[in-house]
Amino acid sequence: MKKKIWVLLDNRMGSVGQAKGVLQELSDDFDIVEKNIVYNKFAGLPNFLRGKVFLIGVNKSLSDDLNGTPDVVLSTSRRTTPVALWIKRRSKNKTKIVQLMFSGKYGLSNIDLLIMPEHDRGKTSSKNAFYIVGCPHRINAKILEEAKEKWQDVFADLPRPLTTVLVGGAIKNKPFSLQNAESLAKSIVDVHNKIGGSFLITTSRRTGLQAQNVIMNKIKGIPTYTFLWGEKKENPILGFYACADRIVATGDSVSMVCEACGSGKNVMIFEGKNWLTKKHLAFVKSLVDNRYAVRIDDINAINFVPQKKLQNSADVARKIESLLV
Repeated sequence: MKKKIWVLLDNRMGSVGQAKGVLQELSDDFDIVEKNIVYNKFAGLPNFLRGKVFLIGVNKSLSDDLNGTPDVVLSTSRRTTPVALWIKRRSKNKTKIVQLMFSGKYGLSNIDLLIMPEHDRGKTSSKNAFYIVGCPHRINAKILEEAKEKWQDVFADLPRPLTTVLVGGAIKNKPFSLQNAESLAKSIVDVHNKIGGSFLITTSRRTGLQAQNVIMNKIKGIPTYTFLWGEKKENPILGFYACADRIVATGDSVSMVCEACGSGKNVMIFEGKNWLTKKHLAFVKSLVDNRYAVRIDDINAINFVPQKKLQNSADVARKIESLLV
């Protein structure tokens, strides 16, 4: 009989992407059920308060039905943790909890498997913690092959090589400054001066229109294919990963950078100045130390060859399967 796993999905798209990356790597022995969680005004309360009241913070009328006893519940964010704990309590501890990423200290003793990034090491001494570099993601050989087949003709007329540029933005009340936008644009121009070719560029809601304009104005004249924030066309990001020869990525988005490193391409990370948090800098360092990526200001960045692809999702899937052996 198949084991039933519920995955708690909310409005954190980065977390949803991580979860779906893990789910696609699970064996056929699992019956996967997605449970969409919609929040109410109490969702911002600390977890130790939300955990004391029956599903406080959850809009029960808009969320999926949570009746039943799954073998495993996959909690994908801090806000889904109290929901997972409630499901386990109601099952009389029959349901096991897997928590993606550190969600705080509340309820840790009742979490059966805690997936922790190396850059968060030291936040907990939990014996159930399983450490990975970066985070799980959806990129694997099959996804890349399908994306290349779909998008390669779209980029066929662009001069080679192709360099993908993934631009994030503001984090933790730290804006993506115009100075950093100019510095990133200069790095893009430097790459073009060294190898030529074209650029596949995408920006984020967090980039900001002014910073986006600074970048695009500074690289005017370089052949590009863009998917800028607000453009009304199909998102080509998977094609960007699959067809690129190299990737430039800003270090603010853990999910985005890990997806890039999952491609096996040369990933050059832009850190900027007075922008990334200590956590983000530690994340970048973990990728560089393990030779998944290189800092873009490294003298040999253009010729960097990654040691291997970052494939955490399969590792996490195997750990989940081992819970039920």
